[in-house]
Amino acid sequence: MQTSIHEASSQEHRTAFEQANGASLEPVFSGRVASVSRKTGETDVHVTINLDGQGRCVAATGIPFLDHMLHQIASHGLFDLEVRATGDLEIDDHHTNEDVGITLGQALAKSLGDRKGIVRFGNFLAPLDEALIQVALDLSGRPHISYGLQIPTERVGTYDTQLVREFFVAVVNHSQMTLHIRQLDGINSHHIIEATFKAFARALRVATETDPRRAHTIPSSKGVL
Repeated sequence: MQTSIHEASSQEHRTAFEQANGASLEPVFSGRVASVSRKTGETDVHVTINLDGQGRCVAATGIPFLDHMLHQIASHGLFDLEVRATGDLEIDDHHTNEDVGITLGQALAKSLGDRKGIVRFGNFLAPLDEALIQVALDLSGRPHISYGLQIPTERVGTYDTQLVREFFVAVVNHSQMTLHIRQLDGINSHHIIEATFKAFARALRVATETDPRRAHTIPSSKGVL
């Protein structure tokens, strides 16, 4: 396995989105951008994230439902996100799903840098028809997940619903966040999962925003995250 992490150049990031969307990213480009490439014997994944974007997304993982959920993260988090992956989908979606989560987590951690000046905590309650999901998170530097979804079906389309947890475990471990997901209501698998990704996006948006009262200080009484 070989992993490389590097800052994405403005031109590379802009070109990818222009090709996919036919529009320039010039008005929204900022400094909190990171790119991660991760290649193993099972997958080849590239993620670029701009924390201060407008919700634009290019998602091409070979897993349609995962692409749909990545669009939710970008749209509701107002992140510009590019995710491209190839993997051993002839076996199943597990390796690609997990490695996309790993790489996204690494890109998120890289884009946050030393985490100075961020709000750090985020919480959101998202309804989607009968489903109601709460997500609370802390960009604490300590990976932990409490996962409370009860998804009634084994699949949504061709997507194995067990992979929802695996995706978030990967993101948590590699971004070093604390994440709590609670299902307050819901009987439709698609609604439950989509509400989860929307709530995660909105909570993450709050947590990654800059707090003008903190200026350039670490949001911790210990002085380090």
